[in-house]
Formats: sequence, structure tokens, C-alpha cells
Amino acid sequence: MDVIAKCPRCGMSRLLDAAATDRRIRCRRCNRLFKVPSLDEIPKATSTIKQARTTIHVDEDGRTYG
Repeated sequence: MDVIAKCPRCGMSRLLDAAATDRRIRCRRCNRLFKVPSLDEIPKATSTIKQARTTIHVDEDGRTYG
């Protein structure tokens, strides 16, 4: 399963493996350090991701797209 993290400063998206959740990552464009929430922190996203057959986008507010 893949997770797309979007930088809150510049908006650059980055495709990450689900193992990268619950970590802080650095944006490759603007160098800002930001946290990728754990799947447990976003219950609705977790159930959606488990059912998904494609990539799910989750923003910082926990809204899912995909």
C-alpha cells in the first residue's frame, strides 16, 4: 500500500510506502520537515485504505481522496 504525503508549505506530493507513516519527513523541494500521521491517527482513512485497491490520498486534516 502506498501513501501520498503533501508538504503543507509548498504543496509538493511524495509517494511513500505505508511503513513511512508516523514519521517526520523532509520535503525535497522546500526542505520543510513535517509529520506523516500514523494510520491509527486517522480512523476513517485507515478503513478506507484497507478497502482500497488503488492509492488513497489523505490530507493533514484527515480527509481522504482516491
